[in-house]
Amino acid sequence: MITIKEVHSKKGLKKFVKFPFKLYKDSKYWVPPIVSQEIKTFDKNENPVFKDAEARYFLAYKDNEIVGRIAAIINWLEVNNQNLKKMRFGWFDFIDDLEVSKILLEKVAEIGKENNLDYCEGPVGFSNLDKVGVMTEGFEEVSNMITWYNHPYYIKHYESHGFTIEKSYSEYRFPFSNVSKETFFKAQDLVKRRYKLKALEFNKTKDVMPYADKMFDLFNRAYSSLSSFVEITDIQKEYFKKKFISFVNPEYIKFVVDENDDLIAFAIVLPRFAEALQQIKGKLFPFGFLKILKAKKHSKDVVFYLIGVDPEYQRKGVHAVIFNEYYKTFTEKSIINCHRTPELDDNEAIHKIWKHFDPVVVKRRKTCRKKL
Repeated sequence: MITIKEVHSKKGLKKFVKFPFKLYKDSKYWVPPIVSQEIKTFDKNENPVFKDAEARYFLAYKDNEIVGRIAAIINWLEVNNQNLKKMRFGWFDFIDDLEVSKILLEKVAEIGKENNLDYCEGPVGFSNLDKVGVMTEGFEEVSNMITWYNHPYYIKHYESHGFTIEKSYSEYRFPFSNVSKETFFKAQDLVKRRYKLKALEFNKTKDVMPYADKMFDLFNRAYSSLSSFVEITDIQKEYFKKKFISFVNPEYIKFVVDENDDLIAFAIVLPRFAEALQQIKGKLFPFGFLKILKAKKHSKDVVFYLIGVDPEYQRKGVHAVIFNEYYKTFTEKSIINCHRTPELDDNEAIHKIWKHFDPVVVKRRKTCRKKL
């Protein structure tokens, strides 16, 4: 018999976070989260997203063993401001048992109906900066810290329970050797002169901070037209600054400003922490943080996390300025491979930006939808 228990304590949250460690213990491709950070993500006193959202966490048990988990999420900004009557769910993991996945999804549907919502969609997080999508291809590619990994049987469960595909995402990789500066070097010089732009370089995290709020404001403007968009609020900006900015090498943050020093474009690249995270098995102490610091300093693979251009400057070649800055930095650091995080398949603008580098798709993922 399968039973569902709601999580109400830090002890329960730890069980929720650690269930995938058991489910993927034999996987060479799954990348574990840092347990302490993951728990804070779900803590209503730590994560400011809960000012505008709510979440409930559930564990499925069979013979007193945890066999599945799910987070049921309502983002009220999305529901009230965008009139999207959507019940979200994420962090959805389960053994290959249709009854387990069914009972967890039924719990999500029950909460959605109680709140007069029209449909549920997942797996998604709280916002655009969270993980997204169930993997459908690329199971023999090592995951990374900003995406979910899952077993191949997952998508069959969604289909069996009456879900349809809502959004499709792809992840790409290309060797840095594919990048020829001739594709952007002349263009970036012309763009800077024509629009009186300047690229900013950073060597210290403290120098990034005066621009951080402007970056999140620009993120909201640049991404507002995407189908998955939910705005980042002022209180969330402070949280993300503490959580993310210190994690990023300052030289991997690129800003472009106009003649008034107003931010019109930004990009964030992360070192690839996948292998280090696999080695530390979710624990920063006593020695895990040293492996993270080593990867931050020496990783020869990088992950393009975010690129944003002000709508007024889109399609004007501003990305050439950003690529020129990264070309210099990556050459200095002898970078070998560039990875891209999940991008919506219908985001034509972003695909045109990357086409010159001959990227290959290494993973595909979907979000799935069902009427309540």
